[in-house]
Amino acid sequence: MKGRAGVRGFGVRAAIVAVVVVLAAVVVVVVVYFRGNEVKTPGCTVTLPQGPSDQQAPQYTLQPQQMDNAAVIAAVAGKMGLPPHAVTVGLATALQESRLRNLSGGDRDSVGLFQQRPSQGWGNPDQLQDPVYAATAFYKKLAKLSGWQTMPVTEAAQEVQRSALPDAYAQWENVAAAAGGALTGQYPAALTCRNITVGAPRVDLVDTANAELGTARLSGAHPAEEGWRIGSWLVARSVALGVDKVSFAGQTWTAESGAWAADSGAGQDLSLHQVPAAAAVSR
Repeated sequence: MKGRAGVRGFGVRAAIVAVVVVLAAVVVVVVVYFRGNEVKTPGCTVTLPQGPSDQQAPQYTLQPQQMDNAAVIAAVAGKMGLPPHAVTVGLATALQESRLRNLSGGDRDSVGLFQQRPSQGWGNPDQLQDPVYAATAFYKKLAKLSGWQTMPVTEAAQEVQRSALPDAYAQWENVAAAAGGALTGQYPAALTCRNITVGAPRVDLVDTANAELGTARLSGAHPAEEGWRIGSWLVARSVALGVDKVSFAGQTWTAESGAWAADSGAGQDLSLHQVPAAAAVSR
């Protein structure tokens, strides 16, 4: 009897060990699977200049479509000759009003990135869903404010929007300043978009550049800040523009790598590559 009990005990223990091993293997597979999916999540990140050596450089991440819209807002400010503070105000406003999404509706008759209302004289619904028009209208009203250049972000935004939540814009100031800094060329190679699918251009590059940046002279020699302004715009708008590679000042971003990296063959001039109509890049 003892011998049989011993055999049964051994069998039970062996079965338990086998179950534990199988469960451990399942856990490993699940962890690897979800880690792989997490890595492949599309996003656009701004990494600020490195702080003290013992601190990680601050990073702010937006979804690709949000950064695409942010790039339009920043570009329009540059075309109008407005300083970076205007971009920060504009981005903080759009983040609060729409989370940087071009909404077809909202509170009462509000529409678009800034949730502007046709009934308040901002324009008709179709105009207000055009990001270039909406940003231009916002900045025109901002520029009419006396002393707006030195106003706190939330105060300037409230003076334009007349929101029921006047202090709500302040919560977005850090991310707005970071994205604005990259999109105005103040932070070189700071803006990257990763795990995006870049296919054939959805919009015409020359027409879009003229409408948003105010220039179609993209490639070639540029002063540092202007080159990074254009380069960051190209990266942020890469999906719409079909741009899978941008180089400037010895660094190159590709849709495949999702990062800027030193490139000895890049040169100092700005250059770009668009995906042919029959191809696509997804990483």
